[in-house]
Amino acid sequence: MLGAPAVTALNHLLAQNAWALPRLARLAGKTARFTLFPFSFSCTVRDDGTLATAADDASADATCIVPPSLLPRLALHDESALDQIDSVGDAALIQEILFLARNMRWDAAEDLSRFTGDIAAERIVGFAESAGRHVRQSAVSLSQAMAEYWTEERPLIAKAQPLAAFGQEVTRLGEAVEALEQRIQQLSKTE
Repeated sequence: MLGAPAVTALNHLLAQNAWALPRLARLAGKTARFTLFPFSFSCTVRDDGTLATAADDASADATCIVPPSLLPRLALHDESALDQIDSVGDAALIQEILFLARNMRWDAAEDLSRFTGDIAAERIVGFAESAGRHVRQSAVSLSQAMAEYWTEERPLIAKAQPLAAFGQEVTRLGEAVEALEQRIQQLSKTE
């Protein structure tokens, strides 16, 4: 159900990033299964590096399971989200999939220009990127303000420096208790 549209979209992305085709061509014949709950699809690498939809019952050389909660982070190119994809199987295929996910970029302006023209497409994409940066900056500012509020105004979160000092004090106390126990054992042996 999801296979054909997903493979078409991936092939379009590969065409925009032509450098990726020879990399994938080295893995011709390999099949990868992607599970984005509740959907799943498989694709096979062709000799030219493009992808073909694989049969639902095809044996997968590698499987990547993407939790739905990671999709927004992946869309924003969050590098740490890629590390949370559960993948098993052919290590070379998995490594190539993750490399391509990190390095391929969608040229939205090129696709949009077919409908709006080049200048309008560039301006729309520029506006969207600016809005995205603004949203990310606002989220960072809000999280910093909340962290400051919870550490300074209404201390619900411990600051790093007092927490480290407390940890050192606990360590010193543990060492003192251990020394005291040894001293007590020595005194009890002498009696």
